[in-house]
Amino acid sequence: MPGKAAGLLMVVMTLLAGLAVPANAEDKPITWRACEKSEGMPAGARCGAIEVPIDWSRPEGRKVRLDLVKLPAAEPARRIGSVLGIPGGPGGNGIEDLKLAAGHLTELRRRFDLIGYRPRTTVWRESAPASCLRPGMALYEPRDRKQFKALAATMSKAFKQCRADDRSGLFSHLDSLSVAKDMDAIREGLGEERLSFMANSYGGVASAAYIRLFPQRIRAMYLDGVINQTDGWPSANLVAARGVQEALERFGRWCAATPACALHGEDALDVWRKLVRDADARPIPAESSQFGEGELTGWALRSLGFPPDPGPGHARWLDFAQSVDKARRGDGSGFGEFVIGNLRVWSMPGMLAMTCGDERGYTGWAQRAEYGRQIREIAPDLATASFDALGCTGWPEKVANPARPLDPRGLPPMLGVGTLEGDFPWTDHFIRMVPGSVTVGYEGPGHVMYLNGKKCPIAHATTYLTELRLPAPGTTCPAE
Repeated sequence: MPGKAAGLLMVVMTLLAGLAVPANAEDKPITWRACEKSEGMPAGARCGAIEVPIDWSRPEGRKVRLDLVKLPAAEPARRIGSVLGIPGGPGGNGIEDLKLAAGHLTELRRRFDLIGYRPRTTVWRESAPASCLRPGMALYEPRDRKQFKALAATMSKAFKQCRADDRSGLFSHLDSLSVAKDMDAIREGLGEERLSFMANSYGGVASAAYIRLFPQRIRAMYLDGVINQTDGWPSANLVAARGVQEALERFGRWCAATPACALHGEDALDVWRKLVRDADARPIPAESSQFGEGELTGWALRSLGFPPDPGPGHARWLDFAQSVDKARRGDGSGFGEFVIGNLRVWSMPGMLAMTCGDERGYTGWAQRAEYGRQIREIAPDLATASFDALGCTGWPEKVANPARPLDPRGLPPMLGVGTLEGDFPWTDHFIRMVPGSVTVGYEGPGHVMYLNGKKCPIAHATTYLTELRLPAPGTTCPAE
């Protein structure tokens, strides 16, 4: 019976999605103008804007303005439609993405208008009250239920102060379901029956939300290094943790074979493990130029210290080894800026407001404890609590966009790209939900290939978006 009930619920949800009211009920086309030179856009770019409800449950209420940029198709007689970019972050600016990617997407632009926009999360990030951008606390790993409740209470107080100081009304409406409805309003304003999409990083969460609400409006969807929230953040973090653990083990082998590695001649992983054990017992002083003094605990180092992407010429791994060597001697400067900075940023209520509505926080101590058990099995050298989920502990609003599976029926096959040593597992996990889809693995370092000008992934994306033709399963792109 439970299975039948779940199946009936899925059918009802699908019907409701199909009957969704068009996002832009007034059906106003976007008014385009030539972009000013001061706006720094490529030649021929057109600028516009659209207003959408801050609260989509009150469509006649207060509005927020979303700026847009269009690069018109170079061959208008052969134009297929529009491709809308879905930026990451959260808080990324799709207009800046388009500026960065325009020179790499000339082939795609032959047949498509390329559209970039400034999401509501970007509007919020650039205008949030000062109290929203102050760290609520220095995050720490709660060891028991009492500490967990204390952390939640402290963060709840910071969230409520931010909400009280917010005059825009956006604080409570930054979830990806609201973003997805904005995206459909843009589709309406463009006059397109169906859109093609290019999403990156956190844009995967908005992509999933759009799939749930408007599956019939998707012509094609290209996903580049995206996060998969649909099984819940603990699951997404465990998928990533397995990859990071494997990368840490590769680092150990690389260091053993590389004289330039500061830990060469020692067991690099043993050095790292001892460092984090010692730091848990006696934290290492460190500081950030922006946030001041702090401490490097073993939990903080396991959470944020190791870069799974080695970087060009293994530069990041060379820096990591040097930072480990200095830290074991009491000098935490190699980790201070990044680790202390991230722990502060991920306790800023204004930053967290852009993601807690997507159910990023732990639901309670029981879930956090179970996550700790699972990650110790999957990735024993990593932290037992996720810093981003801890930051959302104490979120005072209802979770607007809870994690749940997608219904793939009626969706077109999709294309994903991910770095084999980085974000491939996340992207592939998302792609596998849609039958017939393919994920291309990139063999080099990096994140978001089309923003980094990687020719092979961009060529696959162009072919897919233009011809709706996917590469063979198992296709990879060599490092460029």
